[in-house]
Amino acid sequence: MVQHKRQGLPSAPGRRTFLATLGAGAAATLLPRLAVAQHAQHDPLLSHLRHGGPVAMPPEAETQRFLYSPAPPAADPGHWVQRAPLPLPRSEMAWATAMQGRMHVVGGYGLQRVDRPYHHYYDAAADAWRDAAPLPRGANHVGVAADGDRIYACGGFIEQNRAPFSACFVYAAAENAWREIAPLPGPRGAISLVVLDGRIHAIGGRDVRSVDAHDVYDPAADRWSRRAPIPGPRDHAGGVVVDGRIHVIGGRMDTFHFNTGLHLAYDAAGDRWEERAPMPTPRSGHGAVLYRGRVFCMGGEGTRRVFGQNEGYDPKADSWAAYAPMPTPRHGLGAALAGDMIHVAGGGPVMGGMIQTAYHEAFHLAG
Repeated sequence: MVQHKRQGLPSAPGRRTFLATLGAGAAATLLPRLAVAQHAQHDPLLSHLRHGGPVAMPPEAETQRFLYSPAPPAADPGHWVQRAPLPLPRSEMAWATAMQGRMHVVGGYGLQRVDRPYHHYYDAAADAWRDAAPLPRGANHVGVAADGDRIYACGGFIEQNRAPFSACFVYAAAENAWREIAPLPGPRGAISLVVLDGRIHAIGGRDVRSVDAHDVYDPAADRWSRRAPIPGPRDHAGGVVVDGRIHVIGGRMDTFHFNTGLHLAYDAAGDRWEERAPMPTPRSGHGAVLYRGRVFCMGGEGTRRVFGQNEGYDPKADSWAAYAPMPTPRHGLGAALAGDMIHVAGGGPVMGGMIQTAYHEAFHLAG
């Protein structure tokens, strides 16, 4: 069963009672397929930023839905399955992270606010969500990354995709508690935050506009230092580590009207960036997850588009392929590896941040 006790956070009794009565397995069967029908009835897994209560899927979700990928099809396209929905609809968390085999989703929009401190984690073995200690400062577009038994959370916005701050925190799983660490050199949100060799890299993001900043945090010294900026300012980009290099993929320059497919890899030893094969579908607000030696990028948004594409990058061949698209296109979602699946939770099914979802779909390859 999904655990619904909120540890002092704001509650949604009607929504929570419904899901608790229904059960996680049965609730998952409610996840809508946009291609099947225009939703006329309110869905308990959908909420609106401006008013309370469940809402119906808006008709623009169908017109904005975009699945075509110019990449060649993969030999094994993989497939998606439904899993237990989030305890409440959320979006604009920025990204999720995996720690000790569990996916953690931090911050974001939810229950008619854009500065929630929510911290949920997903236990894949139990197919259940649990509450964890909330973020000390509620925000959206928080950069998160895990290293061992710790999660780092840096920056974010306290208004709707604006008003950035520089505070950073570290979460210790053993204590289920956060503590503040040295802040970013400057305020920004929608950062690509990744861990390489025990150091936390904060790449790109946005203050008032997109930035090319690249700062590295040393946990032992509790200090940030500057590294080679990423070529081309960007925010809402995907970031992963592959074979000792940081890959930053896609993103936007100031707005999703100026998305990019640019794909760059960072060599820490030489403090330099190298260009790699671009992502076939330029987008931002997408997930990026390393799975079975490939980088998978799914979802995202653009001009009049909410993407369902799931494109995979082979670092050995420096090439991309198209895999099975997401059943429900979304952006501003949480995506991470838990078990042998990529889990994608929450996100917005239409452009912007007006609609939040509790949908949770998981992707895996055969074999």
